[in-house]
Amino acid sequence: MAFATSNNNQLTSRALSVLRIISAYLLIQHGMAKLLGFPHVAYFDGLQVMSLIGFAGILELFGGALLLLGLFTRPVAFVLSGLLAFAYFMGHASKGFVLSPMLNGGESAVLFCFVFLFLAAAGGGAWGLDALRSSRK
Repeated sequence: MAFATSNNNQLTSRALSVLRIISAYLLIQHGMAKLLGFPHVAYFDGLQVMSLIGFAGILELFGGALLLLGLFTRPVAFVLSGLLAFAYFMGHASKGFVLSPMLNGGESAVLFCFVFLFLAAAGGGAWGLDALRSSRK
């Protein structure tokens, strides 16, 4: 029985790492589109870095990179969860249909928000620099 529990814990920790890595990769693309113009999104043409959307891009790019590496996962994920909640209420909910993200284009913001909130609570899993740092202590 102990073997099954240990095996399940390892699998869960690895799956958590995969969730963190894929979510971070997707978020980095949002930051890159805003700040670097790649992939190109016409809406972000001429974006001012010193604007709310520009600041969001900075957090997405650098916070996403930290999450991808699994470094400072819990605090970074918490900040990013707040960013995405703010993005939803400022950029999507104001278009009406606050309780239906499918109708206001905010599905990804809501999903990212809660994935990052989960990572803030659960940590980054087995594959990351946080896990490496804690194993050395």
